[in-house]
Amino acid sequence: MNFNYIDYCQYLLNSHTNYTITNLANHLENVSHDKINRYLKIQNFDNQDLWRNVKKEIIANTEGYLIFDDTVINKKHSNKIELVRRQYSGNEHQVVRGIGIVNCIYFNPKIEQFWLIDYRIYDPDTDKKTKIDHVEEMILCVVNQKKLPFKTVLMDSWYATQRLMGLIDNMEKIYYCPLKINRLVDDTRGIEKYKKIEELTWNEPEKISGKIIKIKGFPRDKKVKLFWATISTNRTEYIATNDLCQASVDAVEFESQTRWKIEEFHREIKQLTGIEFCQCRLRKIQKNHIACAILVWNFLKRLAVKIGKTIYQVKHELLSDYLIQELEKPTIKFRAILIL
Repeated sequence: MNFNYIDYCQYLLNSHTNYTITNLANHLENVSHDKINRYLKIQNFDNQDLWRNVKKEIIANTEGYLIFDDTVINKKHSNKIELVRRQYSGNEHQVVRGIGIVNCIYFNPKIEQFWLIDYRIYDPDTDKKTKIDHVEEMILCVVNQKKLPFKTVLMDSWYATQRLMGLIDNMEKIYYCPLKINRLVDDTRGIEKYKKIEELTWNEPEKISGKIIKIKGFPRDKKVKLFWATISTNRTEYIATNDLCQASVDAVEFESQTRWKIEEFHREIKQLTGIEFCQCRLRKIQKNHIACAILVWNFLKRLAVKIGKTIYQVKHELLSDYLIQELEKPTIKFRAILIL
């Protein structure tokens, strides 16, 4: 039997608990663990394979969003996997051992649908690139190669740098991104010294319409508007935008909620594709596993939209079909002596 990426993706699609190569080999005839390992070691799947599979599905809109954030593929029990490094995980709110992936989704607000259009694996030991480098590359790629129309860029506080915010400014696009509470800013037009955001005072009009600030380290004439926004019952954020005409904290809160579309993607791909469970040590195999898991997520999302179900329903119905079959014609029939 020949083996290729379709077989591997089919495995990630159908399996629910065990996503290892050993388990896959145990369920295929005439395909050994070594054969699968060799195949994944010589292939070069990457973000271009994702784009080839998703580009014809995208319904573009001039009001579209680019949303950026990174996630950490948890490998806290793995000490010898080449891509693993210590990094902060927003999901666990602490530094963990894992593989970082910087992701870009395209969101069409008119139809409330999003697509993963690009990703980068954080591997500075090999490519010497920071996460900021990766986001800059992806923005430029959307503009110059993918040529998708968009109006707004949403990012996490990690990416609220003068470099990226200036790039978006130069493209005449809008951005919204939270700033950390210890970020130094000035809301007095130079009258007072810079102070931490958490030390700012807010009058009632500013709570509704925001306030103009200058962020330390930004060009002298570069101002942004800052909003003190309620994200959830127990959580607030300080959100900066280059849209100085924005005058509604409610609108800013809506933009911030839109940013959580990418967290929806992060939850789905971790829970449904086995992206975290490859145990191979080699960098190449880990990258190919991640690429295949992303292709599986893309397939599940496309199918879910087509048939009007959630991506979780599509995945779990595979188990439902199995259960129905086993209840009708069980492979192992239960027997017991009833003691009254």
